[in-house]
Amino acid sequence: MIPHASTKIGSLSVHYADPVCSRKIEQAVSELTTSLNPRHRDIVILCIGTDRSTGDSLGPLVGTRLTQLKNGRFEVYGTLDEPVHAVNLVNVLETINTKYHDPFIIAVDACLGKADRVGYINVKPGVLFPGTALQKNLPAVGDLHISGIVNVGGFLEHLVLQNTRLNLVFKMAEVIARGLAGIN
Repeated sequence: MIPHASTKIGSLSVHYADPVCSRKIEQAVSELTTSLNPRHRDIVILCIGTDRSTGDSLGPLVGTRLTQLKNGRFEVYGTLDEPVHAVNLVNVLETINTKYHDPFIIAVDACLGKADRVGYINVKPGVLFPGTALQKNLPAVGDLHISGIVNVGGFLEHLVLQNTRLNLVFKMAEVIARGLAGIN
C-alpha cells in the first residue's frame, strides 16, 4: 500500500512510490516558484550531497539526472561529477551569486527522519539547513527546498547515512528529477 501525500499551504509531503509523485512535485514546485518568484529571477537548482555516502548521494543523483532531462529553464549545480557538499558549499554559493543577480534557488538534499517517514519527499518554501544531521555549521540555502527522507535519524547519523540503501536513494532521486524537469 502506498502512503497518501499530505499538503499544507505552500508545502507537499509525498511518498516516492506514489504513482503520480513526480507530477505532484512538479505542481508544488511550480506553484511555489510562481508565488515566491514574482520577478522571475533566474532559477538555480542546487543539489547538495556527496557520492561518498550512499545516504547523502540524493542531491548529486538528482543533479546528474536533471542535466540529462534538462529543459533549459534553470541551471543545475551539484552532480556526481561535480558535487556540492560541506567542503565547497560556500564557494559554490559565491559562484552562483556572482554569475546570477539575486537567483531563485531551489535546494535539494537528503535528510534523516522517523521510521514511518522514510521514502517521503518534502517540498517546502524557505531555506534548507544542509548538514544538520551531522551537526555541521553550513549556510542556510534556498528560496524553497526539496528534502528526501532516506533513513532513520536520531542515533549515529554518520553510520546511518553510510548504510542507507542505494536503491531507495536512486528511486527517490529519479522521481525528484522528473518532477523538477517539468517545471516552467
